[in-house]
Parts: sequence; C-alpha cells; structure tokens
Amino acid sequence: MAAAPATEPRARRAHAPRPWRNWTRTEQVTPVRVERPASGDEVVAAIARARADGLPVKAIGSGHSFTGIAVAPGVQLDLTDLAGITRIDATTGLVTLAAGTKLHAASAMLHEHGLAFENLGDIDVQSISGALSTGTHGTGRAFGGLATQLRSVTLATADGRLLPVSPTENAELWPAARLGLGALGVLVDLTVQTVPTFVLAADEHPEPLDAVLDDWPTRSAQADHVEFYWFPHTRLALTRSNTRLPADASRQPVGRVKRWVDDDLLGNGLYEVLCRIGSIAPGTIPAFNRLASGVAFNRQVADYSHRVFASERKVRFREMEYSVPLDAVAPILRELDRVIEQNSWRISFPIEVRATAADDVWLSTAHGRESSYIAVHRYHREDAHDYFTAAEAILRAHDGRPHWGKLHTRAAADLRPAYPRFDDFLAVRDRLDPDRVFTNDYLDRVLGS
Repeated sequence: MAAAPATEPRARRAHAPRPWRNWTRTEQVTPVRVERPASGDEVVAAIARARADGLPVKAIGSGHSFTGIAVAPGVQLDLTDLAGITRIDATTGLVTLAAGTKLHAASAMLHEHGLAFENLGDIDVQSISGALSTGTHGTGRAFGGLATQLRSVTLATADGRLLPVSPTENAELWPAARLGLGALGVLVDLTVQTVPTFVLAADEHPEPLDAVLDDWPTRSAQADHVEFYWFPHTRLALTRSNTRLPADASRQPVGRVKRWVDDDLLGNGLYEVLCRIGSIAPGTIPAFNRLASGVAFNRQVADYSHRVFASERKVRFREMEYSVPLDAVAPILRELDRVIEQNSWRISFPIEVRATAADDVWLSTAHGRESSYIAVHRYHREDAHDYFTAAEAILRAHDGRPHWGKLHTRAAADLRPAYPRFDDFLAVRDRLDPDRVFTNDYLDRVLGS
C-alpha cells in the first residue's frame, strides 16, 4: 500500500497551542502551533509546513534545560511519540534510539538486553536528544560526556532531507552534529555505543571540605566516578564515589523503606519544607545546612548502574554550571565562600562538583581539556540574580565554559575565544540552516543571528 500523504499525519498529530514552560519555570512560550511527529518522515513534513508558513521550528524534550534553548515561538515539535529502540546489536553494543526517548526509559530497555549507558548524569528524565544537544555529562575522569558515546545520528534538515551523519557518512559534519544545540536540524534518531550491564558500588559520606578541595585533582581520579556537594555556611563536603563492578557482583540496593525515607521524605519532602522556610526566614538557612550536612550522604549502596547514577529531583531550583580546569576547583570554591559570607547571602542549595575526561567535540565544555564542573543552585522561590552574577564572574575568571542548558549570560562574542572550533561550528550551521529555520532568541545570543 502506498504511504499516506503528509497531510493526513498532520491532521492527526497537530495540537492546539497552549502555554509551555520548562521544568524550573524560567522560560515560557505559547507556540503558533504544536506538532507531534512519530517518524522521521513526519518530522520532515512538519518542517516543510513550518517553512511554507514562514515559521521557525524547535523540538522539545522534557523541558529540563534552564536556558531558553528549547523555546519554540513558531512550530513546536513535541517528540513524545518518537521514542523507543529502533535497532539493537547486543554483540557490538550499538543501539539506535528514537530522539524523544527519555533517558530513564532507555536505561530500563537497555537493561532488559544486558546493556547499559557507559556513563550518565545525575538526572535521567531528559530526552536523549535534548541531553545530547545541550552537552549533558556525568562524572568520572576516564569518561566523557554523553556525546562521546554517540556513533551516528540522523538529522531532519531545513531542506527536507533525513541526513545520516557519522565518522563515515557526511563525516565533515560529525564533530558539530554530536553536540548541535538544536541549531543544525532536528535529531530523529541516535546510535550510541553501550556497554554490558554493570553494578556501581556507591560510597557516600561527609568529609572536611578543605581536605577535599586541597586534594581534588588527585581525589577525582581515585574512583571511577567521584563528585561532592558543599552546602554553603558549612565546612563539610558530602562526597560520593562510585566503583564499577561486573554485572554479577553482589548488590546491596537501597530498600524500599529506606529509599522512601532518604529520597522522598528527607531528600525531597523535608528539603522542600526547609527551603520554603529558608526563603521566608533566611536566617535559618545556615543551621539547616549544617543539619543537612550532618545527616545526609552516609550510606553504601551497590546496584545496577542506572539505578545509582541518577536520583529524583522534586524540589525545583535554578542552576548555573561551568566547566573549569581541574586545578581551579579549590580557588573557585574558596572565593565563592568568601563572596557569600561577605554579602551575607543565605544559600540553601548545595554547590556540586564533578569531573570528566577531555574530548574532541567542537562545542563540548570539555573540548581539549580534562574538566571539573561546578554547579551553583538557588531554590526557585529565591532571587538568584546577585549570587549567580558573582559566581559567573568567578567562574569566567578561571577560563570557565557555561553548560549550554544551564543559566548563564554569555554571548557569541565572548564564547568564541573559549571554543577553538567555534567558527567551524558556525560554518556547519550556515551550510545546514542558512535561513535559520531552527533558531530562537537563545541561539541568536550564543551563536549569533
């Protein structure tokens, strides 16, 4: 039977526009229309219709970016129906996923086949295309960001093609397409290199902050995946070290009751209450932070990797994250500590520190250097402006590069010196999207219009 014409899927999959907001409520828009394609051909057809109407196009995932990178004032492509595994080779570990697949769903499906992502971040609710397009990463000095696990992608382009891109097909586009900010086209599917299922043994406990800072370049390589949290107004670092073990290693998963107490009650429920109190009575925050540092992060867990890497976040916050050289962590955090106390700010949310390997992805925040990542947060009911402005100035002074999906004020003119291949990326953008079908205000700012 002949394929149905493009107008039929449009009638079934077009949705009335309604206000859209990202998870943290920093961005909102009401698109001209919303389309919900379920195949690559439907994505191409939706782009063609948008161009005919003179409208820009943006795909959305889970809305977990804090920036406006997914804001779609024209045609919003909801990729919810473009999900699942489309091809899997358990022998090589190569798995093709539709672009709208959520990371947590992908991990569960991979686990059924004895496979896993090599590394993940600490949140897994994003769509895989959104996570890749913004440079999502985890921690581990031997492991790169999610883009380093990519082996090929299919892009729906502005001129109506489904374009395969890999190291062997359209290879000149590959270093840009691996982390494209949604500026090159709409990702339709992605092939990732997975690994056999493995267990992570997690050791979580507090340590003196100064000892962790002074030893960070060494400490960050002493386990497979190392990170720590620091609550301002305290002198403790809440450290987490994950060691990779074979799939048949003994597991010690968190019990249902303890998980509810640790994650739902203390980690989200009680913490929400404390943050709300702190937003009304900031003077209570130092005592709350000392309490949190004393009772949290004191457990040992061993479970399948995807159950350990990520944790659920129910308390809304705003976040700025920068990558910096490995040895910059101690001076940055000490300067942040000084500025926080000097200004008598009361900061309830912790600062998170991680580290990754260098990579060769053009717009990766780890391009060409091993990197530490410093993330500052503010409860969503509190004004983040002054704190984030001061933090960004300190991070920039240490050759920092902002995470593309986290809050920052950088623009193309001052991002260019931070990325040696910035202009090469812009040349690929000019080639694939000369008419700027896939732009929005955020991309105009960070890439230029």
